[in-house]
Amino acid sequence: MGRFTFFAIAVLLAGCMVGPDYRRPAVDTPQSFQYEEKDARDTANTDWWKRFDDPVLDALIVEALANNRTVKIAAANIEQAAGVLMQTRAQLFPQISYSGSATRERLTQLSATPVPSSIPNPQSAYQLFAGATWEIDLWGRIQRLTEAARASLFATVEARRGVILSLVASVAAGYLQLVTLDDQLEIAERTLAVYGETVKQFELKFKYGQVSAMNVEQAKSQYETAAAAIPPIKSQTVQTENAICILLARNPGHIERGRPLSQLALPAVPAGLPSQLLERRPDIAQAEQNLVAANAQIAAARALYFPAISLTGAFGTASSDLSNLFKGPARMWSYAGSFTGPIFTAGAIAGQVKQAEAQQKAALLFYENAIQSAFGDVENALSSYKQSFDQLQDQERLVRALREYARLARMQYDGGYTQYLTVLYAETQLFPAELNYAQIHGSALSSIVTIYQAMGGGWVNEADKLTEAQAPPGS
Repeated sequence: MGRFTFFAIAVLLAGCMVGPDYRRPAVDTPQSFQYEEKDARDTANTDWWKRFDDPVLDALIVEALANNRTVKIAAANIEQAAGVLMQTRAQLFPQISYSGSATRERLTQLSATPVPSSIPNPQSAYQLFAGATWEIDLWGRIQRLTEAARASLFATVEARRGVILSLVASVAAGYLQLVTLDDQLEIAERTLAVYGETVKQFELKFKYGQVSAMNVEQAKSQYETAAAAIPPIKSQTVQTENAICILLARNPGHIERGRPLSQLALPAVPAGLPSQLLERRPDIAQAEQNLVAANAQIAAARALYFPAISLTGAFGTASSDLSNLFKGPARMWSYAGSFTGPIFTAGAIAGQVKQAEAQQKAALLFYENAIQSAFGDVENALSSYKQSFDQLQDQERLVRALREYARLARMQYDGGYTQYLTVLYAETQLFPAELNYAQIHGSALSSIVTIYQAMGGGWVNEADKLTEAQAPPGS
């Protein structure tokens, strides 16, 4: 009979919970991506950054996952949210406390009504109590608050996954930018050295009257053009290194290099459908959990219209003699039930309900916007990938043509068939084309990083494992 009564009460309490219950909103999901890659592979759950085949990049990402302070802040936020859930859920259970006191008191004999001689003076008093209070959650208010706190905890977990996703992508993109700048610096310094030799040759020829002063100044203009391109590249390199150091929780300084840009492997494009983004993207999952929490807050606010029922009880002992404190006559107990409910609140409860409904509406719109933004991110990333590699092929053909143009122009000038102005024009076209080729090459590789970041996937969980495996004790 006792078990039947318990389950009957549980069913009654569940049936009395104030709504609305959460249901995932319908989403208009496209069937496929417009720029979907035909050769895409199912790599959503792999450590994709290892596909670049650069051990230095792998080590930098592991270091960032272990030490990055933003990840640690996100982990601390999870602990805080877990504490809020624990605190909120505790209200579903009786709260038991204890108290005790011991006093020694002497009353004055000079008052208008002196203490009778039959009453001891001074007096002692000892008390020991255990008490319990329990709010019966008949309308589900505490359960809805617990549901909201649990959803907020899940949202915080997804926020941390989002931080990890962004961190890995930022380290990889920063490293690719760094090796791109290295490649551009190598091109600029190599070109500067070639132009420097040309200046020396022309100065020597001018000395013996073989070329004019204008030819010398033309050669010097080439040299200074190449020289002027080097400081901005070095400046960007330092800035990029420092940005990566911050992600690694290091002081600003040098970042190691592995393979040069031309030797980096090309990871496969991850396969995926638009509908899978709802499960893959941490920001979408976070937005949905915030929507769940906001939905539960509506029910918690509406429950304030109904009476709150509480039970209280106390058991203890009281005696003027410490030796008699635990004997039967010293026992004391009491229990009581109470209920309170609103009659007139001047709109206080209605205001809370309205506020909760508005928060739910905002959370719903944010959730829908997060989904559409995710679709846009993937489409943009796939389009950028396609256009970058198409542009890279075009730029490669341009560089080959300009190199041949410069070679033939130099041969004609050395043979006396053309002026140096032709060589100057050809080499002036080649230098920025080579720099641009390196930039496009780096951007094309970075577009792969952007695709993985936009699609999310199980690789975030794989990266999350590294934060736990590599973190030092006590961190």
